[in-house]
Amino acid sequence: MSLLFRALQLANEHRNAYGLRSNDFTRYRKHCANRTHRLRSTLRMTHGKGREFKKLPPLTAEIVKDGHLQLLLFEAERAWAYAQELTDASVNPANEDNARSLRHSATGRFRRAVNWSTQLLSLCQTLYASSRLSVENLIEVTVYTLVLNGRFLRYRDEFSDALIQLSVARALLDDLANASSTSRDQALAIFFSDEISPEIRYCAHELGRAKAYDVNGIVAEFAPKYRNQIVDGCDALIAKLQAEQQTVSSKSKLADRMWEGQPVPVRNPELVDVLLRVQRAESQLDSQDMASEAVKKTKLGATAYDAVLSAYSDAEEVARKLQESQQLTGGNSGSPVGGRDIHFVHSYIVYQLLSHRIRRDLLLVSTLLSSGANEKHKAQGPKKSPSSRHNVEPVDNRLYPAIVKLLDTVIQSLSQMRTLSVVDDHPDLASAVEARISFTNGRRCVYLARCYSAVKKYAEALTLLQHSTIHIRETLSAVALSESDIITNTAPSFFPLTPEDLKVLENEVFADGMRHKRDWFAHNGGSVHANPATFKKPLFFNIALNYVELDTEHLQLRAGKESAISSTSGVPAPIKTETGEKKQIPKAKAEEQVQPALPVPQQPSRTGLGGLLGGWWSK
Repeated sequence: MSLLFRALQLANEHRNAYGLRSNDFTRYRKHCANRTHRLRSTLRMTHGKGREFKKLPPLTAEIVKDGHLQLLLFEAERAWAYAQELTDASVNPANEDNARSLRHSATGRFRRAVNWSTQLLSLCQTLYASSRLSVENLIEVTVYTLVLNGRFLRYRDEFSDALIQLSVARALLDDLANASSTSRDQALAIFFSDEISPEIRYCAHELGRAKAYDVNGIVAEFAPKYRNQIVDGCDALIAKLQAEQQTVSSKSKLADRMWEGQPVPVRNPELVDVLLRVQRAESQLDSQDMASEAVKKTKLGATAYDAVLSAYSDAEEVARKLQESQQLTGGNSGSPVGGRDIHFVHSYIVYQLLSHRIRRDLLLVSTLLSSGANEKHKAQGPKKSPSSRHNVEPVDNRLYPAIVKLLDTVIQSLSQMRTLSVVDDHPDLASAVEARISFTNGRRCVYLARCYSAVKKYAEALTLLQHSTIHIRETLSAVALSESDIITNTAPSFFPLTPEDLKVLENEVFADGMRHKRDWFAHNGGSVHANPATFKKPLFFNIALNYVELDTEHLQLRAGKESAISSTSGVPAPIKTETGEKKQIPKAKAEEQVQPALPVPQQPSRTGLGGLLGGWWSK
């Protein structure tokens, strides 16, 4: 029965899940200890209970299971993690007195880890000879052993031997990456190559090599010379690996992502998994967009972006965790000097997430406008409005707040996009994003002005249209900064912006301004108050007219208007209402007949002392 044992994949998954993402070697050591105890209990490899020691039977290839290989791997990982923990403790100033003892213990644990890995390699070679283990699995175990042995030699300052061991391991990892059947396996091999590349550079620097930075050149020099001496039958293993190389299926193959003519590096297996989900969601979205043009006008056109946005959100979370882990541990990104690292990949993923979100929101805006126009046409009938000469589709006023909310989300996404490093480092792309921010602000002002005009607030609506004019000028200025619009020329463009779009927006601003002015004048003659007929005078004027007669005729003459009171009869002239009926002006309260005041009783006058003090004694 053949076995499947992925040493590199198993070690990488457990390291990332149990503490090594933040360099917590204590937590990882305890996890490996618990794991080995469970494996021994499952495989019945305990030494008995009590004080009686039972020796285990020898482990042969006939009785080996997958659990036995995992047990040896986690024993090596446990010892290596303990060695790293003791090494970190030895450089702590608080342990200065015990530093030598701690380093000695760390060396012993490191030697034990190499011993466990060597046993694992020997057992895997036996399984490979009996055709129970594939050549790919054997090469992974060989690489794991070489890396662990090379790090131990580097720890003991044996840089020459360490450089040879690590160079051979790096060459085998390159062969695994080239012969990988999936993009995830390829990223796994690249990830371990990136881990040992700084150690190769350090060993070369300590040996005084002039080009210590050229890791590929060092590997090309040492690997062909020493690989057959270190690995038994290395050339035969590589030849068999290349012969068994399988074609990568389209479902497990991650397509190259380009940015400014260069590929975006994906050097982590976790990132490959989420990007494969993104790739499948994008392919479904593209096929749905190409299937029917009518789909874009329904809910399916908007909901199709949900899977893409969900996949990109997961990819952003994974990339952010990898970025934070690199910043926390201070590790090397694995990319060449000045190259694209995980920080660039995270910024690129956020850019793609925001672009799809903007594309979805703009699709929702167009869907709302088209659906609102169709409903209003059905309600009004086939007759067209005479105010449609500026090519603005009549839309239900209740939809405008929803459109403003969507445009707010678009502005938020564009503003966040502008702060990304991939945008900030590209001047033409930065100006294109700024142009779309200004254009969306101008468009938002137009729809917000229609919201105000729907509730008869025309002054606010006209002020917003003035702001929209300013944003249009900002858009023209931002577009003029670059010769070509990168976002519009990219296929597919998530936010196309053409001079015709700006012209249409200018026409809408002009037409809405004229319409709001006409509606305002028809509403209340252009008064700043909402409705002068319902304007209530202050309470002071109502009280004053009870005591003072108001000369309205004189006020009307001074105002330059005809007198509303007849000069001959003294009776207020009747006025005509909207229906043509004559209505008599009501009399003011001052003109009403004043009731005679009641006589006030006179009190008898007092003289003398009683008259002087009568005010006090009267009561």
